[in-house]
Amino acid sequence: MAETKIMVIAGEPSGDALAAELVQALRAEAEFHSHPSKPVLRFFGAGGPKLEAAGMELAVDLTRHAVIGLWEVIKNYGKFRRVFHELLDLAEERRPALLVCVDFSGFNRRFAQAVRKRAARSGGKWRPRIVQYVSPQVWASRPGRAKKMAAAYDLLLTIFPFEKAWYAQRAPGLKVEFVGHPMFDRFRKYSFAPQHYQLPAWARAKNPDAPLVVLLPGSRKSEIQRHLPVLLEALARLQQKHAGGVNYRIVLPRELPTGTLLKWFGGALPPNIFFQSGGLAEALREATLAIASTGTVTMECAYFRVPTIALYKTSWSTYQIGKRIVTVKHLAMPNILADEAVFPEFVQEAATGNNLATAALGLLQNEARRKEIQGKLDAIIAGLGSSGSNVRAAQAIWQLLDPAPAR
Repeated sequence: MAETKIMVIAGEPSGDALAAELVQALRAEAEFHSHPSKPVLRFFGAGGPKLEAAGMELAVDLTRHAVIGLWEVIKNYGKFRRVFHELLDLAEERRPALLVCVDFSGFNRRFAQAVRKRAARSGGKWRPRIVQYVSPQVWASRPGRAKKMAAAYDLLLTIFPFEKAWYAQRAPGLKVEFVGHPMFDRFRKYSFAPQHYQLPAWARAKNPDAPLVVLLPGSRKSEIQRHLPVLLEALARLQQKHAGGVNYRIVLPRELPTGTLLKWFGGALPPNIFFQSGGLAEALREATLAIASTGTVTMECAYFRVPTIALYKTSWSTYQIGKRIVTVKHLAMPNILADEAVFPEFVQEAATGNNLATAALGLLQNEARRKEIQGKLDAIIAGLGSSGSNVRAAQAIWQLLDPAPAR
């Protein structure tokens, strides 16, 4: 049987999960391939534990090195440069028919361009198709990069409906397909059991009538380090001010060693602290309210109709540059889609424990306001399409490799 080599590059936990789902969808799609001899797919590249579990040969675990912000990128420049060239040499050595870049836009666009240059030296012997899955937020800042993307990619797969028309106006040469949001499939079958770092007696015997506040500091190490102290301060204030108490969970995207947490907190965890790795869906299904970083997780909060307070803190240099180039009015994606602050946002200096606690207390004490937010979330989620995003993504990719009908 024919063999098709596919290289995948995913650099963050959210991208690792999405890429793993796409790998499974591509395998399923190969079963319906038009050729009598069905291709054997060989996946290799960079990602994380979920891609490896999906059967990809993991050359580099990029999810352990994910950073955000200008200063963090500069500090880690040498490491990323080394990984970049290792992966580029691997691509040239194995010559995959397809390169799938998942999110991780800055790294991936440069990598795609470098692969094109290496392939051009082959004298036509290597002509990889290159796909970007999930559009970078160039519509929020630096729209000129759309043309650079057109030169780098054969296909862009988007998860938000407005993006296809946006690119059609600014980069008409770039093939763009809206495939829908993957969370429609992901949460329908979500069953990951949470793991608890520390479960004190008061957490085991929590008041079932008290509201549950879910705290979501982010997925990258730098995000967690910046956001977690602020969230803990907000939580302490909430516990003092809310009559009857508050139940809460701090959900991290994957297990972190207790030693790492101790290091972040100067050798001792705050009292009555309750960390949970994974189990986001279970937590959001029960949540009355969430306080979350402004990243991907705000869409997951919206999916479960959880009123949310969004926060974002970064380095001074990154913030100064960002506020000069970002053109959208909001940072949380549900707010961008709705064109209003459905989720209150607190950014940089405004992201204090007191501000977050005050906003949270206002929502906890106002059921009518929470229901109003949930009604707006219904409308936002309804506009995102339907389940089957990874199937549609896989079918669009196969059309690049084999223009004949896949089924």
